[in-house]
Amino acid sequence: MRVLVTGANGFIGRSLCSELRRRGFTVRGALRRSGAITKNSISDLIVVGDIDSGTNWEEALAGVDHVIHLAARVHLLRDNAADPLAEFRRVNRDGAVRLAKQAALHGVRRFIYLSSIKVNGEETKGSPFTESDLCRPAGPYGISKAEAEERLLALADKGGMEVVIIRPPLVYGPGVKANFLRMMQIIAKGMPLPLGAVHNKRSLVALDNLVDLLVTCLEHPAATNQIFLAGDDEDLSTTELLRRLGGALKQPARLLPVPQWLLDLCFNTAGRPDLRRRLCGSLRIDINKAKNLLGWQPPLSVTEGLKKTAEWYLKAHD
Repeated sequence: MRVLVTGANGFIGRSLCSELRRRGFTVRGALRRSGAITKNSISDLIVVGDIDSGTNWEEALAGVDHVIHLAARVHLLRDNAADPLAEFRRVNRDGAVRLAKQAALHGVRRFIYLSSIKVNGEETKGSPFTESDLCRPAGPYGISKAEAEERLLALADKGGMEVVIIRPPLVYGPGVKANFLRMMQIIAKGMPLPLGAVHNKRSLVALDNLVDLLVTCLEHPAATNQIFLAGDDEDLSTTELLRRLGGALKQPARLLPVPQWLLDLCFNTAGRPDLRRRLCGSLRIDINKAKNLLGWQPPLSVTEGLKKTAEWYLKAHD
């Protein structure tokens, strides 16, 4: 069984390709441009160039049974594009639909699209997000993912190719970058953080757990034309996450118990409500659909996921 993985040399793609090979799949990777290939990546690689409504996927799709589409224009805290929404739509919506249409013409059986919990929204106030919630994407990234989902499911309704959509929250694990990596760097250096009294709840997903769900959805008959939320099945406050991450790094996090109302005031005064939301707001997800419909359970606990991530960080920065 041959699987095409787009974004094969990315944070999620490298781990996914390795796991697929371990489970006996034949894996082909698609990259936007040639680059360094890690030892855990794959040898059957196709360079497709920029991903948009004009990408030619003919060579990459030849002989492929399934597609897992990871490649995307990722969310940026500071976006310098003249029209960010247009750029997100070009890659995340139009590029995904182009690939899906060509995949259907090539007889691909199942198309898995890695979306984002941002399709549901940016923050939960009461109940956790579920797959059946009304979508409320707030920013250009979430909007582009929501529009892609809508068009992909419309293709599935026409028959011929099955579609599965997976919405993860923040993904962490060996090789993680961006905000999660910065948190580890700050803790490892013993720098104080004013986040010792934050009582929010946020869902995360370990890289291994997300990869396991993606592979489960490849062949499980009940996954056909479904949407699933991915998570570790344990929610943590920012304070709790930092403490547990410090324990995994063997460097206790130095957390100052600044009241949350004061943090809110500081972030809003500085014009950074996005940081307030990420650090102090709640974002909880319910993964019961995947558990009940697929019989899926996250293989790693949060503690195990943080330990594995910390071990990678310590080794990489020794």
